[in-house]
Amino acid sequence: MNAYPPPPPHPTTAHPARVYNVWLGGKDHYPVDQEAAELAAKANPTIVPSVRANRAFLGRAVRRLTTTGIRQFLDIGTGIPAADNTHEVAQRAAPESRVVYVDNDPIVLTHARALLVSGPDGQTDYVQADARDVDTILGEAARTLDLDRPVGLMLVAVLQYIKDSEDPWDITRRLLDRLAPGSHLVLSHPAADVTAPEVAESMRIYNERAASHASATPRSHEDVGRFFRGLEVLEPGVVTLTRWRPASSDVPDDSLPMWCGVARKP
Repeated sequence: MNAYPPPPPHPTTAHPARVYNVWLGGKDHYPVDQEAAELAAKANPTIVPSVRANRAFLGRAVRRLTTTGIRQFLDIGTGIPAADNTHEVAQRAAPESRVVYVDNDPIVLTHARALLVSGPDGQTDYVQADARDVDTILGEAARTLDLDRPVGLMLVAVLQYIKDSEDPWDITRRLLDRLAPGSHLVLSHPAADVTAPEVAESMRIYNERAASHASATPRSHEDVGRFFRGLEVLEPGVVTLTRWRPASSDVPDDSLPMWCGVARKP
């Protein structure tokens, strides 16, 4: 694995992984991330419960994929390790599972190397790359994953950081085109049409404090549905976070402004 220079001691712009870490109650962030997280959450109080519901969705989706025989996962935009990371969920269900994490933040790389430790029967690796760099991601992931066999492609709360002008739909398609039939896409995305004024204001506050390449764009149900074109969308379709195969004890909350879904590549 390549070495990367350490991050600056006091970044002046917020980073998605570190802001997300604030919302999850972690400690691996800088004052600029804390400020962005707190101001955005004040404008939109659903952010923290949404982030936690998003993590729960990830766990349910990974468990579902293991029941279909998926034993390989490519998790793009993983963020700083927190409870129930993809490899932990997958390897509890199927110890031989292999997981490759991708992120573009050196801080995330440092924590991943230390904390994302595979079980003895599986394998975990980390790729330093931007989500837009499809060739690098797949080339590096192929060291650990067999791309001729089905893969669970995890794009969980990451595509909002790719602008419309950069065509996140095409990036997703190019990733899926290189994966084997039977692969699955697991995706969640901030909604522009669920409590939209609050979402827009919180995104504006975050974007003011984030680097230009890390600004966020919420999208409508229709636009999120475009990511699944050509795929077999699993029931219950593209829904709010707590509506995707909830546990019997879960209480649905449609006010949480995120869409999610899981689909299979034919």
